[in-house]
Amino acid sequence: MERFDDIPETALAWRRAGKGAALATVVETWGSAPRRVGAQLAISGEGDMAGSVSGGCVEGAVITEALDAIESGERVLLEYGVSDGDAFAVGLACGGTIKVLVEPVGGAMPEALLAELVAARAAREPVAHVTGEGVTPRLDREGHGERFRADRSGIEADGKTCVIIHNPPLRLLVVGAVHIAQALAPMARIAGYDPVLIDPRPAFAAPGRFPGERIIEDWPDEGVRGFGLDTRTALVLLTHDPKLDDPALMAALGSDAFYVGALGSTRTHAKRVERLRAAGLDQAAIARIHAPIGLDIGAAGPAEIALSILAEMTRVLRTGQ
Repeated sequence: MERFDDIPETALAWRRAGKGAALATVVETWGSAPRRVGAQLAISGEGDMAGSVSGGCVEGAVITEALDAIESGERVLLEYGVSDGDAFAVGLACGGTIKVLVEPVGGAMPEALLAELVAARAAREPVAHVTGEGVTPRLDREGHGERFRADRSGIEADGKTCVIIHNPPLRLLVVGAVHIAQALAPMARIAGYDPVLIDPRPAFAAPGRFPGERIIEDWPDEGVRGFGLDTRTALVLLTHDPKLDDPALMAALGSDAFYVGALGSTRTHAKRVERLRAAGLDQAAIARIHAPIGLDIGAAGPAEIALSILAEMTRVLRTGQ
């Protein structure tokens, strides 16, 4: 998935400021296209731009088309490829081909629909913007299950309907501000997560150990409940202390978090399972825990363990397993 950004919000602000606006979205790619499907570019009627649909290759051409679309109010579907003379002229010589849907706000895309989309994004509500040739634009909050799970926008089988997925940004809640967390937090941020650390122990939760990161000095179960685990949140427990990890697990296993992982050996996890069963959790809930945490890559040291955790999180996010 692309990092969460403010492209729709920017387009709405430009429209409301009287500048005019259009949204351009990559809806299909072939070969080595520079941006994935769903990448967006906002263009104002004064030629301002925010975002990217090609990493700089075709933006100039898209802006020209977008300015025309703002004037006409009509959507336009553009295609650029290495064999296309116009695409070569603007620099798409990497062997890829892309289709870009341009929708003028207030025209093909009603301003009210864009405002609803922006409100859903602010509320961390997953929505699909459905549009295309002969399609009345709408927002879907149900259906498109596989597209939501995989962050996969694109054109449907009819070749006309475009489904543009807007998922909330990814979040990572780390219980235990330990040495592994010091490596995991910056790695997760690079991968597109917003990391937050919870630890009630002042010596561990010292800001100097995690420059620039958000730290919550609270008991993990209270912190987990207050955080609001949803389908775009991963929870990692690293304290190795049942007094801290177990209450957090019991608070988390009934949530919608897409990933729950806990540090510890096979023997440690077996003891954890016994405690959770004794506390009344059923097998289905306990089976959600990924433990020992991380992919088995023979990791040695905090950085490699953090890498294995992030890799497992990615696998679960993208494949559901």
